[in-house]
Amino acid sequence: MEKLPAPDLPAWIAKEVPFTRYRVAVGDGLHMHVMETGRGRPVLMVHGNPTWGFLYRKVAMCLQGQGLRLIMPDLIGFGFSDKPRDFSVHSIRNHSKWLGSLIDQLDLRAVTLVCQDWGGAIGVHPFTTRQDRLGAMVVLNTVLDAPSPGFKPTAFHRFSHMPLVSDFMFRVLPLPQAALHLAQGDQSTIRGNVARAYRYPFRHIRDRVAPLATARMAVDRMGHPSIPALEECADFVRGFNGPRAMVWGRRDPILARALKRTKALLGDPPVTETQAGHFLQEEVPDEIAAAVLDVCIQLSRASAQPAKKQA
Repeated sequence: MEKLPAPDLPAWIAKEVPFTRYRVAVGDGLHMHVMETGRGRPVLMVHGNPTWGFLYRKVAMCLQGQGLRLIMPDLIGFGFSDKPRDFSVHSIRNHSKWLGSLIDQLDLRAVTLVCQDWGGAIGVHPFTTRQDRLGAMVVLNTVLDAPSPGFKPTAFHRFSHMPLVSDFMFRVLPLPQAALHLAQGDQSTIRGNVARAYRYPFRHIRDRVAPLATARMAVDRMGHPSIPALEECADFVRGFNGPRAMVWGRRDPILARALKRTKALLGDPPVTETQAGHFLQEEVPDEIAAAVLDVCIQLSRASAQPAKKQA
C-alpha cells in the first residue's frame, strides 16, 4: 500500500489535529484522507454527515497512550478526501467498498469500530464480508437497520428529499454544516473555529455534493435503495458476538429516538446515556473513550484466553 501525502491544513485546523495524515487510493480513481495516532490494537472511528475525522479528535486525545492505534478516515466526499460531483455514486455499498479497501490495505484485524450517524451503516457494512476482522463495537447515535413498514422519516430527512429547495439549502447556503450547533445538547461545543473547521472542507459550492447525497441515502419510503444494505448490516450485527457498548446523546433532535431500537438490535449492550446532542464526540469525549477502553480490555482478555481443545 502506498500512503500518499495529505493536503496542507490551515494552521488553525492543524493545531487541533496533531496526528499523522495521509491519503490512500481506494478505487474508482478516488483517494481517502486518513488521520491516525498511536500504536497497538486498531480502533477505526467513522464519522457521518456532514463532518470529517476532525469530529473524533477529542476522543483520540483521551485515548492517547493507551496502546491503541486510532484511525480516523474521512469518508469519500467529506473532509479532505476526494469529492466526486456525481450524486449517484453515494450509496451505502459504494462507501462500504471504499472503506473496505482502506481496511484491507491497512490490514486491520481485531478492529474496534466506533461509529456515529452514517458512520454506523457505512462502518459496519464492510465487515459483513470481513467478519473475522471485527473485534468490538462502540455505537454512538446512529441507525444500523432498515425501518419497519409505517415508519415516519425525520423532518430533516423528509426535507432532504424535496427537489430544488433542498439543493438550494444544502449547496448554496449551505446546510447542514452551517447549523451543526443546533443539533447539540450544548450549542457552545460547535462554535467559533470548531464550527469553521467543519465548514472549511465545503468552502467551494462544487464540493457540496456529499452532504445532500448522503442525506438522501436515508430511507424515506419502503423500496428505498438503501434498504437491502441496511438489512445486511442488521443481520450481521444480530449475529456479532464480540464486545459491544453504546454511548447515546438523548438531546439529539435527529436520532435520539433510535436508542431503544439500536440497543435491541445490538443485543442489549451496556449504554451510557448522556445529555449530549447529535455530534456527541464534541460533548462527551471522555465517556466515549471510556467505552472504547472497556471493550478493548474485554477483547484483549478474550484473545488472551487459551483456545479450548476439541474433544
